[in-house]
Amino acid sequence: MKQLLQSKTGRLRIIGALEGVSLLILIFIAVPLKYYSGNPAGTELMGPIHGALFLLFVFNTLSVGVEQQWKFGETTWKVLLACIIPFGTFYIDRKILRRITEQEQ
Repeated sequence: MKQLLQSKTGRLRIIGALEGVSLLILIFIAVPLKYYSGNPAGTELMGPIHGALFLLFVFNTLSVGVEQQWKFGETTWKVLLACIIPFGTFYIDRKILRRITEQEQ
């Protein structure tokens, strides 16, 4: 974990994981509570958190992509697409970001 915090790509991986987990909580806990129990507190809490993590992931992806001179057609667009597709951040972490982090070390 400490190694991930030392690089921008590592921090992007952490933000991606948090964004993915927040979506899981939102979809599988908060939304069912809202519609089956009539309790919107979960969505009122998790919705903005997930939205903030989503935006943080997008901005950090662009920042890291520019700084590390990722080719947009090769890497950046895939990472950006991952945060739009549900649970894509988990996939892109395994396929692209982990490899980039290992190359940095």
